[in-house]
Amino acid sequence: MDAVAALTEIAFWLERERATTFKVQAFRKAADLIAGLPPEELAARRRDGRLKRTKGIGDRTFEVIAQAVDGGVPDYLADLRERGATPLAEGGHELLAGLRGDLHTHSHWSDGGSPVEAMVDAARMLGREYLALTDHSPTLRIANGLSAERLSEQLDLVATIDAGNPGVRLLSGIEVDILEDGTLDQTPELLDRLDVVVASVHSKLRADSRTMTRRMLAGIEDPHTRVLGHCTGRLLSGSRGARPASEFDAKRVFAACADHDVAVEINARPERQDPPDELIQLALDAGCLFSIDSDAHAPGQLDFLQYGAERAARNNVPAERIITTWPVDRLLAWSRRGK
Repeated sequence: MDAVAALTEIAFWLERERATTFKVQAFRKAADLIAGLPPEELAARRRDGRLKRTKGIGDRTFEVIAQAVDGGVPDYLADLRERGATPLAEGGHELLAGLRGDLHTHSHWSDGGSPVEAMVDAARMLGREYLALTDHSPTLRIANGLSAERLSEQLDLVATIDAGNPGVRLLSGIEVDILEDGTLDQTPELLDRLDVVVASVHSKLRADSRTMTRRMLAGIEDPHTRVLGHCTGRLLSGSRGARPASEFDAKRVFAACADHDVAVEINARPERQDPPDELIQLALDAGCLFSIDSDAHAPGQLDFLQYGAERAARNNVPAERIITTWPVDRLLAWSRRGK
């Protein structure tokens, strides 16, 4: 098989298994190193030892390339494919099959690890019909949030990629910070141009309930907001450690979401599981729509939708109230109304 494809697919499966970034990047960097080589040149370098001596090609990546050049599926990839045949989540399979898209993803433009094109390729492999690119907004400097100028540049890139990628619709978007005063962290003019706006709180997460509620309500009431991202901000595990859920008046917040037609995100990242089950039930009772999103920061993490589908099914969220089950034309008519 194609050696670049083998290395790239290995990286995908490792990301899906939440392997360390260092391990994943070894395969992606090796793929970049050989991407421009004709098959005959790659085979020659493998035979005469130059490939083995190439900086950035280690023992494992050399083995993968060599086995691909020899015409077979590399052993390491075959093993990962076998492991990947086991679902990540035990339940929610019927609901997962009905998910058409993903409205919360990140690329290396902010704090993701891969180019936009790699995210789209992985979405295609997973059978997604659409994917929204939602890199961070400027105030979140630790995540390399996009200034107005960079977001404008990214919009041009999104249009170019979307035009050249039949089969997966790439939507323009942003995960915009809800600032302390409740305003959204990007210019209204740019927000007007986007297909999807996910609004989230990323700072002062330990504020008192009254302060946090007021902040969230203002963000929800902004007419640009279409999805309320990871509403509690909690972390159950992971490299950043654990973090308790923010305190806010959930009944008021979800009532506002229902009134303003803002979907509540069921964030599928396993370390978040946000909202907690009891808040999903409150949002259901309030009449909210939902969006099951991966919050992927790497191509393999797009498959985290399995975890979100399992939680939604466990909480009896009806498929018709999940906007990521909608066809893209219906989704865009809903998300861009009034623009």
